[in-house]
Amino acid sequence: MLKLYNTLTKRKEIFKPIKKKGVGIYECGPTVYLYQHIGNLRRYIFGDVLTKVLIYNKYKVKRIMNVTDVGHLTSDADTGEDKIEKAAKKEGKSAKEIADYYLRIFKNDFKKLNIFNPTKWTKATEHIKEQIELIKKLEKKGFTYKTSDGIYFDTSKFKNYGKFAKLNVKRLKAGKRVSIKEKKNTTDFALWKFSDVSNSEKRQQEWKSPWGIGFPGWHIECSAMSMKYLGEKFDIHTGGMDHIPIHHTNEIAQSQAATGKKFVNYWIHGAFLISKGEKISKSKGGLYTIS
Repeated sequence: MLKLYNTLTKRKEIFKPIKKKGVGIYECGPTVYLYQHIGNLRRYIFGDVLTKVLIYNKYKVKRIMNVTDVGHLTSDADTGEDKIEKAAKKEGKSAKEIADYYLRIFKNDFKKLNIFNPTKWTKATEHIKEQIELIKKLEKKGFTYKTSDGIYFDTSKFKNYGKFAKLNVKRLKAGKRVSIKEKKNTTDFALWKFSDVSNSEKRQQEWKSPWGIGFPGWHIECSAMSMKYLGEKFDIHTGGMDHIPIHHTNEIAQSQAATGKKFVNYWIHGAFLISKGEKISKSKGGLYTIS
């Protein structure tokens, strides 16, 4: 009998897969603009241990891991620069060169740590069509609206938004991390961002869409790719605990709004790696790598 702590229910539960001996796992992967530090890699060790425990228990595991190579902006409020584009400018390379280089390093870290590769690596840039189709489905169901900089998900239309992370949505106010601008609600998030035509520096990565030229928001990629490879409802979704209040909360909202079904049965999160009383993070400069 295998028990897992489920962030969704806030308790340990006996694991019961949807299919008798098959398990579908979606694991939030890296944004490939820089080296992954040991705090990042601690989370992938946790995902690897989970996978190996399931295999040991005779389950056939299908594990999908995304590679964010577009759309992850420097601010949680859907503002700032695209992290890949910013790194490309800084290093004088193309966005693709940046993404491919840091993904190669990441895969080498997996080898050094004896972490199993996922069943499939899925790049956001290779699933633009699926992301657009999902946004169209949300638009048809009345969950979206347009601003001058993109297409947004209206969180007020989704019942129990924020319940997953125990967010007090009414008390959330615009502040340093969240700028409301044209958004209807502080918690609304971008599904599709328009390219900034006023900026003389053209984006390297942009696509045509029914709403205008631009690129997908960070959250939509995970819903589109997980559902493509694992189905509209699957067993396990993993990630870091920092994903709970925004990224995973938004994934649940957009996925369940689109399908009308429960998205994932077990949400399992890895904790931070702590050094000198603080979490190790890129923003704090504690960039200890495996090498």
